[in-house]
Amino acid sequence: MSDLEETFAAGVLSLTMNRPEARNAMSGEMMMALREAVPRAAADSQVRCLVLTGAGGAFCAGGDVKGFAAGADGEENTADTSLEDRVHSLRQQMEISRLLHEMPKPTLAIIPGAAAGAGLSLALACDLRFALDTAKITTAFAKIGASGDYGGSYFLTYLVGAAKARELYFTADVITGKEAFDMGLVNRVATADNFDAESRDYAQYLASLPTVALGYMKKNLNAAQHASLSDVCDLEAAHMMRTFMTEDHKRAVLAFINKEQPVFKGR
Repeated sequence: MSDLEETFAAGVLSLTMNRPEARNAMSGEMMMALREAVPRAAADSQVRCLVLTGAGGAFCAGGDVKGFAAGADGEENTADTSLEDRVHSLRQQMEISRLLHEMPKPTLAIIPGAAAGAGLSLALACDLRFALDTAKITTAFAKIGASGDYGGSYFLTYLVGAAKARELYFTADVITGKEAFDMGLVNRVATADNFDAESRDYAQYLASLPTVALGYMKKNLNAAQHASLSDVCDLEAAHMMRTFMTEDHKRAVLAFINKEQPVFKGR
């Protein structure tokens, strides 16, 4: 059984981290599979939304702490590996966060339970987050004397602000999905009775949107986090003209004129 399971239906590619016995803690196999699957999904015109989730009632507990102690996966205690090599190896693994953040299609983290440490960072790297209202969410790093990775400090700061991000990192407080929703860390929550159906419906809704336009929206919004107003306006102008050339735009204009609901094809 693979550490990362893939399913595809109606434009939604679901990547399920699949180590339920370890609350889907990261493994080398899992991260290699993710780094292969995300660029492939980005290039596949049939994929219109990517879902990242976890098996067995958890999202992802982050790094394999037991593996750290044994020198596995993270190679923390491997005497014959230089610091520079370990930094380089981790940085390569962390590319998955950038890929999720930048791929030109909507990415949705469906959080059915625990999301901790680097697992939380992966959820934050996605465009949107749908959580169980009782899911346990924590940065966790301070509890093992670590500073954090996979872009969590970058994403969390923009989502909840600098002061709250510092609090969540320093204290490693555990918050619920509902509390995360209230502070803007997740976009939607549902109770256990409705979670599976509502999260699936939300992913399907995202897959029904004008995919090409959403890709350009992501470029604009990502640039807005660091670029000047002038630079963002330049991007918006170029991207707006490109979306005017899409089939989706032309269909939507005709639907508007005819007072109909547009049906987007993602092209």
